[in-house]
Amino acid sequence: MSTTRPYPPGDRGHEPSGASGVSGSSGEDVPAGAAMASATGATAAPPSPADMGGVAAARGRQVRRLDLVGASGVVPLARDFTRQALYDWGWLPAASADQRAAAEDVLLVVSELVTNACLHAEGPDELALTCDNKVIRLEVTDRGTGQPAPRNPHRAGRPGGHGMFIVQRLCLDWGVVRAEGRPGKTVWAELGAPA
Repeated sequence: MSTTRPYPPGDRGHEPSGASGVSGSSGEDVPAGAAMASATGATAAPPSPADMGGVAAARGRQVRRLDLVGASGVVPLARDFTRQALYDWGWLPAASADQRAAAEDVLLVVSELVTNACLHAEGPDELALTCDNKVIRLEVTDRGTGQPAPRNPHRAGRPGGHGMFIVQRLCLDWGVVRAEGRPGKTVWAELGAPA
């Protein structure tokens, strides 16, 4: 179950107006991610015909970016942004338990990566989502100099220190790319698309 919603994603269709924290000023029917993008400074690739009709999975490579510099409440903001992208790309509403679990895994990994940037860096600068028909790649950029790694040994009963262990267990792969010529890094993780 989502930590920011009282129901599992995919069980209630698209978010009702205002549910994502973004309110539209007009009565126009705006593509799902457009209101979030304009209110948060996010940029999104133009929606494909599949995105506009809410049919099937995303076709081709889709990219969304969310600027998080100076934003408050970045973890729920990042989850809501990601959830909306999953709706737009056809991952949600989920048609099966496996598809619902895949979407929940993506949302959990986004939460973990953004939380780590809040706790161990100076906060996240940007969230980038890239999706094709097989893999979704999540990237969180921050100005921190630390190196994320799962705690070893992992102690399940101990509070804290589980974030990168969770990322490692849920993802196909993950890693860190250092910024050239300045402090900072991008922590990325890749998850498989639902079958």
